Amino acid sequence: MSMTATAGRAHADPHHIGLVIEHPGPAPKRTVTAYGFWVFLLSDIVMFSCFFAAYAVLVNQTADGPKGSEIFEQRNVAIETVCLLLSSFTCGMASIAADVRNRFWFYLGMAVTCVLGLIFLAIEFREFADLVSRGYGPSRSAFLSAFFSLVGCHGLHVSAGVLWLLTMMAQVFAKGFRADVLRRMMCFALFWHALDIIWVGVFSVVYLLGGGA
Repeated sequence: MSMTATAGRAHADPHHIGLVIEHPGPAPKRTVTAYGFWVFLLSDIVMFSCFFAAYAVLVNQTADGPKGSEIFEQRNVAIETVCLLLSSFTCGMASIAADVRNRFWFYLGMAVTCVLGLIFLAIEFREFADLVSRGYGPSRSAFLSAFFSLVGCHGLHVSAGVLWLLTMMAQVFAKGFRADVLRRMMCFALFWHALDIIWVGVFSVVYLLGGGA
């Protein structure tokens, strides 16, 4: 007996036990959005992988300039890391609050995430400004060029994330927890967590290994 005949007979006879072929239709829009955004994140990770590779190749090309151990301030980097890791927790809390339609915890989680992100950016901007003022800008050596490119690119992503965060708060205020808003919130949370993971790599490769060199 063919598969088609078995399936047709199963639909005709409710008491028949056999193979039932169904066509569930397209996937839910939330699932499609998540898969599409994962593709975007993977492309972003590929880009950062190139920056990491360039840094690994150029880390010793100081052109008689300073090494990482001479310019990195581990205390400030530790504060940056704590801020970003805590922001990952508060972002997750806001995401859960959005799923259960709790405005108070959503706004609280997003506000704390925003503050932590701004603290991170302020420390990073101060670090860059201090290095440039001492003559250690990206044009000083290949090492510093790779350093500014990698860390600066991550900082630009965090800046974009903070703007996206504020946009999400405004959308929830104006539109509530609609399905399209929740999909955007899901994408934002994925983006923010990805930045935290990338920063762990930056912290380990650039500041821990480079700072101890």
